[in-house]
Amino acid sequence: MIDVLIIGSGIAGLTAAINASNNNSKVLVLSKNFPTHSQSVQAQGGINAVLYEDEDSVDFHIEDTYKASCKLANKDNIKKMCLDAKEAIYWLDSIGVPFNRTSENKISQRKFGGTNKIRTCYSSDYTGLKILHTLYDRCIKQNIEFKNEFLLLNLIIENNTCIGVTALDIKEGIVKEFLSKTTILATGGYAGIYTNHTTNSYSNTGDGIAVAYNSGVELSNLEFVQFHPTTLENSNILISESARGEGGYLLDENENRFIDELKSRDEVSRAIYEKILKNEKVYLDLRHLGLEKIKELMPQERNLAYEYSNIKIEDELLPITPAAHYSMGGIKTDINGKTNIKNLYACGECAQANIHGANRLGGNSLLEIVVFGRITGNNASNIAKEISQTYSSSELLIKDKNLISKIYDYPNKIDFYEKKELLGLLLFKNLGLFRTDSEMQNLLNTLNDLSDNIENMGIGDKSIKYNKNLIEFIEFRNMLKVSLLVTISAINRLESRGSHFRLDYPNQNEDYEKNSLIKNSKDAIEFESLI
Repeated sequence: MIDVLIIGSGIAGLTAAINASNNNSKVLVLSKNFPTHSQSVQAQGGINAVLYEDEDSVDFHIEDTYKASCKLANKDNIKKMCLDAKEAIYWLDSIGVPFNRTSENKISQRKFGGTNKIRTCYSSDYTGLKILHTLYDRCIKQNIEFKNEFLLLNLIIENNTCIGVTALDIKEGIVKEFLSKTTILATGGYAGIYTNHTTNSYSNTGDGIAVAYNSGVELSNLEFVQFHPTTLENSNILISESARGEGGYLLDENENRFIDELKSRDEVSRAIYEKILKNEKVYLDLRHLGLEKIKELMPQERNLAYEYSNIKIEDELLPITPAAHYSMGGIKTDINGKTNIKNLYACGECAQANIHGANRLGGNSLLEIVVFGRITGNNASNIAKEISQTYSSSELLIKDKNLISKIYDYPNKIDFYEKKELLGLLLFKNLGLFRTDSEMQNLLNTLNDLSDNIENMGIGDKSIKYNKNLIEFIEFRNMLKVSLLVTISAINRLESRGSHFRLDYPNQNEDYEKNSLIKNSKDAIEFESLI
């Protein structure tokens, strides 16, 4: 019997797995992709922690995080994260993460936006990738079991208790169930719904959020999606905040700086996009940093700019544009990673742990997933020790097998790939950096029409094994569900706060100084707010 079943093999999932395994639990990690393909590798710039308190303090870190949240985060939860940050960094260092070092062999730190302090630890501009690979190596050493290429279909819930999941074995095309004493969702965020306008990979489709909603799990703050200020024009390849943290400038088409580059991400992104809406170009200028510094601290950014834009950043200006990057909302959890469903936990970007509120502070995403990955892994493991019973096969397995068979019979009247492209365009246009009620209502009407026609969007490939067409259809269905939930949440927040900026309600409103909540109630979307 599995003690701790973890869905997702990014940094949050691997951290939870290691800590649960260290607590003598039998762990299984189930993942749609291979661990090294995780979205976590996109976290390039660094991870926050107060390591040296000569000019910084944990209290400053707490206040910076709370300020960025626009008063929506929980200070106790933030305090837990910030207090645990130093230990988390030294734990990562102890297991082999190759952080950059100073001449005194201390872990190097750089400045990120939204703060006046230097507290972001880094591994050049490959920080997420280096952490992920190190954690995966540790999992292999600890003989943690992985089952890769399994697409999550449903949570198995009995008497408001999660006893496992159903998932599609992508290689074999067979629906299987995995029963467990406790389950952790670490499936990543949902910014990938903005197809062609996102830094996220094609496989980041909000599956965990959609499946959780379908199973009655409470979701919170879905309206808050962070747009990263600097991605490559035409490709949306991420150029890390480390580029600005190391001294890069943002220039208009007349080569004038027009904003403090290290303001909060929502402010910088909107300032850039205002110019783009006027058909003006915006550039990232790194020329003054020099080739030696760029090659040492930003080798990945240099390679990406040349590979995707044919630009040498040491000599030329780099055209950039904002793109959907990170989701502050997600599965509502408490400080221990618990959801409203017994024995079901969530951590990482898929979770809304009352840390980021309306806007995430750069460098806090990696910190959150490591700190709360450790907490959640330990808590799930401890609860599993208290559970003695084993579980038998559920009716859901048969139901999901029938559902997959039914998809093969859908008529192929509408090309869902075209609708996926349309979905991304409309989300960016109507639910992007600037929002209005009329535009969001138009988007909602389109989303409802697409949902009503989902059974006319069949698949052309009728093969069983490795059917990419089938997988992408299920992913599109999940994206459509999440898009509906995000849109409804945004329509109901009649103010501007952090990343949620409405032209028709341009100011913050104290009446909305609270977290939103949305859930599935008898197969209907139920929206409410929390004080």
